[in-house]
Amino acid sequence: MRIALAGAGAFGEKHLDGLQRIDGVEIVSIVSRRLEQAQAVAEKYGAVHATTELDEALARDDVDAVILCTPTQMHAAQAIACMNAGKHVQVEIPLADSWADSQAVLAKQQETGLTCMVGHTRRFNPSHQYVHNEITGGKLNIQQMDVQTYFFRRQNINAKGEPRSWTDHLLWHHAAHTVDLFAYQAGRIVEAHAMQGPIHPDLGIAMDMSIQLKSESGAICTLSLSFNNDGPLGTFFRYIGDSATYIARYDDLVNGKEEPIDVSNVAVSMNGIELQDREFIAAIREGREPNSSVAQVLDCYRVLGDLEKQLGA
Repeated sequence: MRIALAGAGAFGEKHLDGLQRIDGVEIVSIVSRRLEQAQAVAEKYGAVHATTELDEALARDDVDAVILCTPTQMHAAQAIACMNAGKHVQVEIPLADSWADSQAVLAKQQETGLTCMVGHTRRFNPSHQYVHNEITGGKLNIQQMDVQTYFFRRQNINAKGEPRSWTDHLLWHHAAHTVDLFAYQAGRIVEAHAMQGPIHPDLGIAMDMSIQLKSESGAICTLSLSFNNDGPLGTFFRYIGDSATYIARYDDLVNGKEEPIDVSNVAVSMNGIELQDREFIAAIREGREPNSSVAQVLDCYRVLGDLEKQLGA
């Protein structure tokens, strides 16, 4: 499986690290906004090609699939370009920053029949997989999810503290993780409400947001998001069920009393990004729909589109 990766920033390297642990995968091409960055990352991971142009990578006959870790605003158009070039594609979360663009990506996948997967990593973290197995095994029904997504951000920087060329977004990026995960664990979302705080004068985005969701099962979710939090960073999920309480922090899991739960046997790795990439590769090889396919996650973007209308009003 020969892979091109576009977007050689902090998250792109997380994917490259994961791909190196998957048998039979070759990293062929690296695409980045700056050529020197593309060349440096290509050298680090043994790729034979580096460029600033995605179309150049897509034209290569030694590329089977593409992973997009580019700015949010480029995701939909680039995913469609990949499929137009006959390449399977995994696009990092979010799929798009509009409901119309999300629908357009699904339409192209259905037209081409190629694998198109979206990087909803929470479906793959061992912590959330453990809870999902409890649900599908009939041992747990979710009554409520309480989620906090907290960062401290005053400028456009990535996870490595390096300058970013684009502005991150609480709704279309960070809320997408929880909106999709809640539906995955508790059923289709039938009601959603949102409020946001003041718009930052320089970044042009809301720095604080509150979202309430209800699923068809009757379960509810409360999501708090902030770029103003000067404290522990990241996303923390509390699952309150009819038979247990769990707290998930990325790949780690504890019960409601903060007692660790061993999730080392849930999957072949403890790294959610690697497991996500393993699913992408396996789905292509086996000719099947992947978990977190564009079709499976599309409803998340319907909800986000509805919430955007509420906030705009």
